[in-house]
Amino acid sequence: MKFTKIFKIFICCIVVSSTLLITIFTTSCNNAGNTKEKVVIYSSSEAFRNERFQEMLNEKFPNYNIIIESLPTGENVAKILAEGQDTECDIMFDIEHSFMEKLIGKDILADVSNYDTTMFLDDFQPKNNEYLPWSRFSASITLNLDVLKERGLEEPQNWDDLLKSEYKNLISMPNPKTSGTGYVYLKFLVNKFGEEKAFEYFDELSKNILQFTSSGSGPTNALLKKEVAIGMGMTYQAAAEMEKGANFKITFFDGGAPNSSTSCGIIKKSAERKAVQEIMGYIYSDILEVDNVDFMPEHGLKVSKNVNPYFPQVIYGDMSNNTIEEKERLIDKWKY
Repeated sequence: MKFTKIFKIFICCIVVSSTLLITIFTTSCNNAGNTKEKVVIYSSSEAFRNERFQEMLNEKFPNYNIIIESLPTGENVAKILAEGQDTECDIMFDIEHSFMEKLIGKDILADVSNYDTTMFLDDFQPKNNEYLPWSRFSASITLNLDVLKERGLEEPQNWDDLLKSEYKNLISMPNPKTSGTGYVYLKFLVNKFGEEKAFEYFDELSKNILQFTSSGSGPTNALLKKEVAIGMGMTYQAAAEMEKGANFKITFFDGGAPNSSTSCGIIKKSAERKAVQEIMGYIYSDILEVDNVDFMPEHGLKVSKNVNPYFPQVIYGDMSNNTIEEKERLIDKWKY
């Protein structure tokens, strides 16, 4: 009996020791796999664009642990403003420019004047050394023709048509407080109608809005799910879904297309890191070109290449006086 007990104790000791050794070995392996230097990118691009960028970065820099975190542009900027130099972010890109201006002069962004921006049109050249131009985007009225047909509805032809009761809960628009795309609609209609009439217009339009989405991609996603018939969203995203087979129609009402541009930059605390410099150099060459050719084929670059046959000819509307002060003032009046 004593021998049996001793033997059992011996076996238990072996099992415990083996388990401990396996745990130590596994932990060591995991730690070894996490020794890559981490670089964090805050992006306001859509998921499908970020996936492409992540693939390119992983292939180019297998020695770095590169993480792309995606948030709507307003939330991205608010997060960095709150975090300051304590932010984990190293690089930020595709930030709607009027939101990006909130970071300028706050001792958050690094000097990026050494980067070449000559590929962009004169209107897109940086006004200071804390940001770089990224892309231009327009907003449009996108129709899900299947939903309109199923409900026996006519296509809206102008801004007033969107106020018709037959479109109640069938329109989706981004919220200007969180989305640069949402804001360009607000600013465009303020310029077109005058401020008082524009806000009166949105009071009426809100009755037909199913949801004010947090990001500019929200309306297109709602169109794809057939939750709405009309999406006030990004032109290029609608065109991308049409290329995949979505039965959409992109249209622009009188006055042309609401539009803006996006920017990118480096957080000041990270500017001297070799990994950040290497990755930013690649982002502002190869990834910039892929994004402006495959996803954002609008007229920001001097040589614009459009590979999507569904992307329409865009006539850009009046976005004058699109300053950060004007943006903050108008957003403060927005109540939805």
